[in-house]
Amino acid sequence: MRVMKIAAIVAAAPALPQAASFSTVPHPQIQQRRPTSASALSMSVPNSIDTPTSGFASIARLPFGVTVSSDAKRMQGSTNDDLTLSILYDVENDMDCRLVRERISELDLIVKTVVPAAPNSRVFVDPSYEFALPEGSEIPRLVLEDGKTLAGSEDILAYLDETFAVEGAGSSSNNDESDAKQQIIDAALKVASYLPGLLRAGRGQQVCSAASASSKLPVPRPTKSLILYSYEGNQFCRLVREVLTELDLPYELRSAGKSSPRREQMAQMTGGSSQCPYLIDENTDTAMFESADIIRYLYKTYALWTPPSELLESASDVVTPLFKPIYQKLAPIQAGANGEDTASYDAAIAKAKSEIEDETNSNTVVIYTYSLSPFCTEATDLLDNLDIKYKEISLGKEWIPGLIEEPIKRAALGEMTGQTSLPHIFIGGKSIGGIFSGTPGLVPALEEGTLMRPHKEYTATALQPVCLHNWITSSLA
Repeated sequence: MRVMKIAAIVAAAPALPQAASFSTVPHPQIQQRRPTSASALSMSVPNSIDTPTSGFASIARLPFGVTVSSDAKRMQGSTNDDLTLSILYDVENDMDCRLVRERISELDLIVKTVVPAAPNSRVFVDPSYEFALPEGSEIPRLVLEDGKTLAGSEDILAYLDETFAVEGAGSSSNNDESDAKQQIIDAALKVASYLPGLLRAGRGQQVCSAASASSKLPVPRPTKSLILYSYEGNQFCRLVREVLTELDLPYELRSAGKSSPRREQMAQMTGGSSQCPYLIDENTDTAMFESADIIRYLYKTYALWTPPSELLESASDVVTPLFKPIYQKLAPIQAGANGEDTASYDAAIAKAKSEIEDETNSNTVVIYTYSLSPFCTEATDLLDNLDIKYKEISLGKEWIPGLIEEPIKRAALGEMTGQTSLPHIFIGGKSIGGIFSGTPGLVPALEEGTLMRPHKEYTATALQPVCLHNWITSSLA
C-alpha cells in the first residue's frame, strides 16, 4: 500500500473554491429507513469476483469515459484553467448517472462536490443534511454555480456539451447511409448501457448499514471534502466510487482520464505517478493509491465497521441451516459420547464446561475458532477492525476428524448453548453466537446498533465513545 502525507501534495494541487463541510451529528427527524436490498451487509471490501466484473463493465462501455475528448475545450489550448461544476447528485450504479459521469471524464471536468444520492442516503432521510432533497427528486441532478438546477441525464448532457465542448467538433455527414449506420450503433450502445448495472448489481446502489443515517449510533463523517482523482472507464476507480456511494460520502471529483493534463499535475504531486484512483483526505493527512487499500481505509475511517465478505455471508445462509443438525449430532460422537465409559465422558464434559465458564467470565470478549476456517478469520478480522480486545481460543484446524484438537470443548459448547459451529463468540460471559447468526450474532448486533467499537476517538467529531460494556448490560442483562 502506498500512503503519503499530503501537506506538500495539497500545496501543489490547483486551488479550488472551498468545499462544503459535512454534518456529523444525527438529527432527531431522520427517518428510520432500512436499505431495500436483500442484505444491508452485502457490501464489503471488493473480492476476487468484483475486479473482473468491474473490468467487464468498463469493456461494455468502451470507448466512453476513458480518454479526454478532442472536442473538450480544455484540450483546445484556449484555457489551461480547471473547468468546474458545482454540485452533482449521483448514484454510482445508475445508468443515467453513468452517462453523465462518462461525459464529465471526456470533458476533463472537476466536480467540486459529488453528493451520493442513493434512495436511503442522507439526501432523502435527513432533513437537516445540507444537501437534503425532497423524496422522489430526480437523479442525476446538477446544481450550477448560480443555483440553477438541471435534472435528468438529457438536460445535464446538453448543458455539458454546450458549455464545455467546442461547437461543431466531430460533426459528420448526414446522408441516409450514415444515418442508418448511426441508428444501428445507437441501438447497440443503448443495449450496452445496461450491462455495467447488471454486472455490478448490488454495488453502488444503497447506503450500507455500517454508514446508514438511521443508525442508532452517529456515523463518523469527514469535515473536509475527500478528493478523488478518477475517470469513469477505469475498473478500479469504479470500485472506489461504489463504496463512496455505499458509505454516503460526498467528495470532490477530479477527472484524470487518458490524455488529461491533470495527469501531469498528479505526477508532480506524487513524485511521478498518475495512477487512478488516487484519494486525498485532508482530515487525516493521508493520500493513497490502490483501490483495495482506499476502500479499507474508507471503511476503517468513515464507517461504524467494515462489513465482512458478502460471499461468506451468502455461504453461511446455505451452510448454517444445512449443517447445523449434522454438527450437533457429530460433535458428541467426536468427543467420545458413544464410548463405553460414559462416566469418563461426563467428567470430561463437566471439566470442559468449567473451563469455558472460567474463560468467558475472566475475559470481556472470547471467541472460539478453527485456524483454517474462513468464517473464523472473518470474525476475528471484524473484531480487529472494531478495535475490540478479545481472547481467541482455537479448538484446532477444523471440525473434520483428525483436524479438531479439542472435541470435548466443542461438545461442551453445544450442551451449554446449542451451538457447535465456530466461530462462537462470548461477551460478558454470555454467548452471542457466530458471525452471521446466533443470539443475535456478531453482524446482526452491529446492524442493530447494539455493539460498537469501544474507546475509539473519531477525528471528525467530538462524540463520546460507546463502551462495549454498555452493550453487555443493556442487551444481555
